[in-house]
Amino acid sequence: MRFLQVILTVAWKDAAAEVHTREILSAMLVFSLLALFVFSFALDLRGEMARAAAPGVLWATAAFAGTLGLSRSMAREQQTGCIEGLLLAPVDRSAIFLGKMMGNLLFIVLVEVVLMPLFAGLFDAPLLRPGVFLVMALGTVGYAAVGTLLAAIAVNTRAREVMLPVLLLPLAFPALIAAVQATSGLIEGGTLAEVGSWIRLLVVYDLVILAVSVLTFDYVLEE
Repeated sequence: MRFLQVILTVAWKDAAAEVHTREILSAMLVFSLLALFVFSFALDLRGEMARAAAPGVLWATAAFAGTLGLSRSMAREQQTGCIEGLLLAPVDRSAIFLGKMMGNLLFIVLVEVVLMPLFAGLFDAPLLRPGVFLVMALGTVGYAAVGTLLAAIAVNTRAREVMLPVLLLPLAFPALIAAVQATSGLIEGGTLAEVGSWIRLLVVYDLVILAVSVLTFDYVLEE
């Protein structure tokens, strides 16, 4: 119970700080909306071509917006001195990681909740389906987990805004590819069984990334 309490406390701290400052979520939403309209007008897709492009554009927008939020989240911890406070707290470091991940996951999910109806309308794609929601959840969890770990590494570098996407995108590539393929298959009328191999890849990726992140986050914070 104490482990869970620490996770929820850290996540609540991030959410409360965001309500006070409104600097992460607002930046992510503005970036996402701008990217959405740029893609929709630049590609000028209609009909089947628009539906075919929708999964890739959706995940690209969510990934880049998520990277922006992850970078700013850890930078705020460093600037306010919260990193030192977390290190001094007599709690399990894995609980700190899971709490930070939950906070970042919340921000990304809120952006996706706004984006998906807009994508469904502009690209005429049936994104608002339970199967697509499942794929979005699995892909977002993996992206938030690996992003939180790498943001903790990049925050202490001089060029953290550049370093984070350079480290994050290659490691998140398997999850993004699986998510795009699964989303595309569902939009084209496929069932969960037909895209089951991609969903299994997402599940395995999430489990591996979560295990590695929990085991290495203590070392990352100490360094």
